[in-house]
Amino acid sequence: MEAPVKLKLRAAAAAMSVLAAAAIGGAAMSSTPADATTPTTASPSQGYLPGANHVFVINLENKGYDETWGPASAAPYLSQTLRSQGALLNQYFGTAHNSQPNYVAQISGQGPNAQMQADCQSYTPFVGTGTASPGQAVGDGCVFPASVPTVAGQLKDAGKTWKGYMEDMGTPCRHPALGAVDDTQKAKVGDQYAARHNPFVYFAGITGSPDCAKNDVDLSALKTDLASAATTPNLSMITPNLCHDGHDSPCVDGQPGGLKSADEWLKQWVPAITSSPAFKQDGVLVITFDESDGPQSDASACCGEGPGPNSPLPGITGMGGGRVGALVLSPFTKGGTWSTTPYNHYSLLASIEDTFGLPYLGYAGTPGLNRFGLDVYNARV
Repeated sequence: MEAPVKLKLRAAAAAMSVLAAAAIGGAAMSSTPADATTPTTASPSQGYLPGANHVFVINLENKGYDETWGPASAAPYLSQTLRSQGALLNQYFGTAHNSQPNYVAQISGQGPNAQMQADCQSYTPFVGTGTASPGQAVGDGCVFPASVPTVAGQLKDAGKTWKGYMEDMGTPCRHPALGAVDDTQKAKVGDQYAARHNPFVYFAGITGSPDCAKNDVDLSALKTDLASAATTPNLSMITPNLCHDGHDSPCVDGQPGGLKSADEWLKQWVPAITSSPAFKQDGVLVITFDESDGPQSDASACCGEGPGPNSPLPGITGMGGGRVGALVLSPFTKGGTWSTTPYNHYSLLASIEDTFGLPYLGYAGTPGLNRFGLDVYNARV
């Protein structure tokens, strides 16, 4: 793991010399519309800091790479229109099955345990028995104690801001009572919020703080916050409801669901983000999926995952959450490009931490883990 200062020095050197910059990482990148599908065998991609200061992450649900990005995709806005505007990471993987641990991974670097792999049907406290490297809480349960850190706490300590924007959540920081059955597991008409897709409510360090009600809010607050760079958080984690994230098909309100409804949702919200002052100034938007279709269809991994201290198989039938792909849109990214560098949700967390000069949490600190480099931030290459 490299210190943030070293990362900044390397990024500055890269900006001074295209030749030197191209040597960082070694990931494959192209500006043609073709799509390579074989991961590179180059050395790990070294994190690169392009000057971003506002990161947005949109998580969709339960779709494998080919279904989303292939020629028969039911999401042409995502797979064609937006694809032409950004860099497609075609070897990006989920880290677990089922949904809940993938969201948790993105903000904490914690691996799954048995209850998380069951999508935390009850909102149980995590009962720990110790710790294991790298930065793993050993035990079982859903709501981690305040001693388990998150990127939200890191950002606060660094004087930065964060928010979670959760569609249909209504009341800020909404979650079941501790120990209670989670009544948001199934969508209801007028309420398709799923607590398991809101990672912030699984950390007592957040739910036990006034920051939760202040920062973990309904999606409706996003457009107001986007009005100026000053009111836009440094990190925005955005989760559509169970229909608009592609999870349900059909949806309880009669919408088709699946990729079709997710695509319509993206048509509404992505332009709101990309036209905002913060995004235009120094923004990065990552659109990805929590996991592939399910553990029986794809539990593959990309990045050296193995048995964790709480689960011998993070993907239930394999080591990962399957190949899902991710799209990165940014002023620092060239449209119509792609990267074959292997990435996963821990890579995303590490890349966010690189952006803001933060230490790596949990599996984000895995030696050799790829972080976004000049294969992604390729506008100057």
